[in-house]
Amino acid sequence: MGNAYTILWAPWRLKYIQSVSKDKTISKCLFCELVKKDDKEAYIIYRGRYNYIVLNAFPYTTGHVMIVPYKHVRSIEQLDDETLVEMVKLLKIIVKVLKETYAPDGFNIGFNIGRAAGAGVEAHVHLHIVPRWVGDSNFMTIISAIRVLPEALEDTYNKLKSSIKKYVQGDMTS
Repeated sequence: MGNAYTILWAPWRLKYIQSVSKDKTISKCLFCELVKKDDKEAYIIYRGRYNYIVLNAFPYTTGHVMIVPYKHVRSIEQLDDETLVEMVKLLKIIVKVLKETYAPDGFNIGFNIGRAAGAGVEAHVHLHIVPRWVGDSNFMTIISAIRVLPEALEDTYNKLKSSIKKYVQGDMTS
């Protein structure tokens, strides 16, 4: 009859596992390096004046994005008012886009500041926006701490990049 186990194929996770290895020393900031790349390669959905919106490459759910200030600081109180105002405007826009694109039942929105709070990138503050659906905690999450994403990252990126255009056709600072 064979072994009674299931194999979950998730090859994109290897990059994450390798990036958080305790044996590695990270000399460059992930978020500062992302903005040097092409939008599609980095999954950058929108570039504002003070912040950018990027798809999380290792998402909790489909549509998990982050708003990241260009300024490299550890915590929210170190950001200037212009950056914070634009961040909130971008938050409002991306929530609209995610609602239209995926019809989630709710959102988890927040900052993880410091390692104790779960920050994966401690040195560069960023805001997470995680769409949630009633019942999205399936058995995989409960028994194995595994999440199953029903859509490829490239498809999510293309949908959000296309949808956000109708909301950001002007100066975000006004």
